[in-house]
Amino acid sequence: MVVYQQNGVILYEPNATEKELMKKIIPPEEGDFYLSKEGYRVFTQQYHLKRGYCCESGCRHCPYGFDPKTNRQ
Repeated sequence: MVVYQQNGVILYEPNATEKELMKKIIPPEEGDFYLSKEGYRVFTQQYHLKRGYCCESGCRHCPYGFDPKTNRQ
């Protein structure tokens, strides 16, 4: 269960993960991602900073300093 409050509105989705709900709260805008030559969506540093936390997935443009080799920031 995930519960968030945004602009005074409580968002609740019993079966959603935190990442799924964050995707609905912060929709990608122009400049938030680009497509790699392989066709993957690559999020920019701008998007990561707007989201406000590290997802610990080893993103190319992670501004939080996460190192997937050590699993630490």
